[in-house]
Amino acid sequence: MSNVVPFKKPKAAKKHKGNTLCKQGFHKWAIVDTPFDSRQGRLVTRYRCRRCGEEKTEARSP
Repeated sequence: MSNVVPFKKPKAAKKHKGNTLCKQGFHKWAIVDTPFDSRQGRLVTRYRCRRCGEEKTEARSP
């Protein structure tokens, strides 16, 4: 008889590897710091994604 190779269903993590949430635009933002911008007179908040490290800034009026 020959050797039987078990064909297993690939796990979801392996199946979708490289197709992460961040690539689809669903980041997990965390606040880095909130400096005050004296030129605009606004509070500027810097965010960094916990998964991929991308940064964004957001200015809000007081």
